[in-house]
Amino acid sequence: MRITRTGGGHGRRAVAVATTVLTASALLLTGCSSDDDGDSNTSDSNGNITLTVADYGQFGYKEAKLFDKYHQLHPNITVKEQTTANEEDYYPKFLQQLNSNSGLADVQGIEVGRIKEVVDTQASKFVDLSKTIDVNDWVSWKEKQATAKDGTVIGAGTDIGPMSLCYRRDLFEKAGLPSDREAVAKAVAGGWEDYIKLGEQYKKKAPAGTYFMDSASAMFNAVVSSNAQQYYDASGKPVYKDSPSVKQGWNLAAEVAQKKLSQGVHQFDQPWQADLRKGTIASMVCPAWMAAQIQVYSGDSFKGKWDITRAPGTSAANWGGSFLSVPKSGKHVKEATELVKWLTSPEQQAEVFKAIGVFPSNKGAYELASVKNAKLPYFNNAPIGQIYADEAKSIPEAVLGPKDGIIKDTIGKQINNMEQRGTKPDDAWKAATDTIDKAIG
Repeated sequence: MRITRTGGGHGRRAVAVATTVLTASALLLTGCSSDDDGDSNTSDSNGNITLTVADYGQFGYKEAKLFDKYHQLHPNITVKEQTTANEEDYYPKFLQQLNSNSGLADVQGIEVGRIKEVVDTQASKFVDLSKTIDVNDWVSWKEKQATAKDGTVIGAGTDIGPMSLCYRRDLFEKAGLPSDREAVAKAVAGGWEDYIKLGEQYKKKAPAGTYFMDSASAMFNAVVSSNAQQYYDASGKPVYKDSPSVKQGWNLAAEVAQKKLSQGVHQFDQPWQADLRKGTIASMVCPAWMAAQIQVYSGDSFKGKWDITRAPGTSAANWGGSFLSVPKSGKHVKEATELVKWLTSPEQQAEVFKAIGVFPSNKGAYELASVKNAKLPYFNNAPIGQIYADEAKSIPEAVLGPKDGIIKDTIGKQINNMEQRGTKPDDAWKAATDTIDKAIG
């Protein structure tokens, strides 16, 4: 799967929307496969060209058959995908290739948690896509994430991760809570504090062996993601120790751990997968790509018992998203740039959404029927096209930093320690800050 456990805003995903049915095994295996990693960046005497696209996890192009479609439209161009299963393995190799200016593909994927570092330190090595692509096609904050100080745009937005709330209708009903998606949204409309209050109500009548949420660290990510200032300020200074959003997220996570409202499992790890299979998790924060993980690991026995509603509070949030870039060192820069333009157009992003459920960053896709009217049968036919589009339009422009990923990951680990080991909040915070300060200098 396109799951990454490190980096700011990481997390990868695949989901079956109403127009497409994917089996659990297909969802899991396609993201962990890799095409030929050899140097296929060639052209022959007849003018036939092979373009390479290096990415990680699951971008959905294979599932949507977009490379086959592109070959039909351009018979002289064949596209080969080089996929690394996990982004944390992909990124160090990518940096090495950039530094040596060798081994890069014609098109390279970049995760949102890495884009700031690449923009600040490597922008000169990439094609300025604003010369070819109308950057106004994307949600505004997406384009700005990939823009260097000189105005160069090094990445075309693929997807975003607008936030929602996934919950088990049947468990909410058994605990005496509202289960209709509009009623649940109303119950948490005041924000994450209301979400915790709902968790306290759930705990009083919780079905045996179940927990209100999976992870306080996941809730922390959602809280921070709904704010413009997160771990850095606009000048590039790390401010995570004093950031209001980090403080709010940390205090709420500590409250969840103290009140034992979560199962305390690290997302994506095997215990988390097992708990979904057993049906012991009643709710979790849900970026657009998360629904797939739930569907895959919860399985057929819980189909229709899950539902999706709007995230707590009035502030929209984004968790996740990637970019496509074109290194200047490629042998077929013009053709690679045209491919990126085509892959990130509304129609192609809509095809990927239909195939694996990752939500488009191109605003034009939101008006297409296949996106606007999309529903998830597994989640009680939740109108995800409408939910995510509404959220996407109001997501604040976040200030990104070069080490967002390290900061976020380290804090998340200490929140898990509060949940799993009973570590006191002050001790956990000190451990987190000590580790972060050493890592980012």
